[in-house]
Amino acid sequence: MTDSTAPLMGQRFRGFLPVVVDVETAGFNAQTDALLEIACIPIVYNEQGEFVPGQAFHAHINPFEGAHLDRRSLDFIGIDPFSPLRVAMAEDEKSALKRIFKSLNDVRRAQQCTHAVLVGHNAHFDLGFLQAAVARTGTKNQSPFHSFSVFDTVTLSAVMFGQTVLAKSCIQAGIEFDGKEAHSALYDTQKTAELFCYILNKLSPHLLDSLTADH
Repeated sequence: MTDSTAPLMGQRFRGFLPVVVDVETAGFNAQTDALLEIACIPIVYNEQGEFVPGQAFHAHINPFEGAHLDRRSLDFIGIDPFSPLRVAMAEDEKSALKRIFKSLNDVRRAQQCTHAVLVGHNAHFDLGFLQAAVARTGTKNQSPFHSFSVFDTVTLSAVMFGQTVLAKSCIQAGIEFDGKEAHSALYDTQKTAELFCYILNKLSPHLLDSLTADH
């Protein structure tokens, strides 16, 4: 539930709800490689009018039928898609997306927003895998996300800190980052959300108004 005393995100970003997203995948081709994890964190205001991460929504996902699994990618992210522990808690793509989309749409409506906009570190990579999964599962009507607009923390970090790597950008912002926890969708989403909020809160209200004005 949104605190009734906090401002609503629908008053900012032309009615878009920023949602930080990270995916873990079994390769780089969104059409052929498995989506294995997804985490989403909507950005909201606190009572002081500061941007803060909202509730996290997360899923371990079973590879879709016929999905390609690149061994080097799996080794890099440290995921065994068929480990008994993971299989016991993983969901199929459709049920995972429907569950997460329902929760995000609840937040979107509570914040009086028309759409969600994906926020990511290299955001178009995450959007590509999300859109491919939406197409496979027929969940387009449930998806709250804008089909092509994104906010990319790589660009924001480059402007703010002269850094493009997530871990280095977090360090510059004074945000603790544990490299051993990286490549978990939930952890990376949490850190990206903290970084995004830090950058937005550092920008002056005047600059934010000029960036989000309706032209």
